[in-house]
Amino acid sequence: MMILDMFNLKGKVAVVTGANTGLGQGMAVALGQAGAKVVGVARRSCEDTKKKIEEFGGEFTEVIADLSTTEPVQRILDEALAAYGRVDILVNNAGLIKRIDAIEYDEESWDQVVSVNQKVVFFLSQAFAKQYVKQGQGGKIINVASMLSYQGGIRVPAYTASKSAILGLTRALANEWAKYNINVNGIAPGYMATNNTAQLRNDEDRSEEILGRIPAGRWGTPEDMQGTVVWLASAASDYVNGFTIAVDGGWLAR
Repeated sequence: MMILDMFNLKGKVAVVTGANTGLGQGMAVALGQAGAKVVGVARRSCEDTKKKIEEFGGEFTEVIADLSTTEPVQRILDEALAAYGRVDILVNNAGLIKRIDAIEYDEESWDQVVSVNQKVVFFLSQAFAKQYVKQGQGGKIINVASMLSYQGGIRVPAYTASKSAILGLTRALANEWAKYNINVNGIAPGYMATNNTAQLRNDEDRSEEILGRIPAGRWGTPEDMQGTVVWLASAASDYVNGFTIAVDGGWLAR
């Protein structure tokens, strides 16, 4: 097999949560371009993502689900199997951030953030791992972490706690599931121009401060995630286990 063939995802089925906008949409499109059939999961319509994927002849199915609880976990898997008969790649991208001073942080906000970013990620991964074992051909799980998996951040204690947990969870699951040829890895996006960071980008001082520290000198884009997600979803990364890769324009190196 030639090296570029290892990146080909033809015949694979990829499920991406939070696929309607931003990074999730960018990753879903990339997986489709690499040949995978894509199942996009989101609370709202993925019409835009579907259009982008069908433009180049790709296949896309949407599953409308609210990932604030584990309630839709089995249904997401069942609908993906009903659409395409198998699953091979899970991208846990859906996330929630609430900016509140730590001294004022309320329990309800804490539980909401931790449920979406940590609890649901685990149980969705578990459901897919069971299916991968049943299929007997291994599989890929890619968790979207954050710069705040490595740093403390400000005014986002629940988000930081949950994204730090994703780093540990990625390692823990890789340890147990590598024997089934299931690769569990993570991607930690840097400061990206998405809905999540609109507040920061609109604050001129804060935006300037952030850009001043990014060696690449710009905010990241959904396209910047595409090469890494395709690599981690493909046979090219079969010996990569339990690692989280920063796609951050050099932020963590500074």
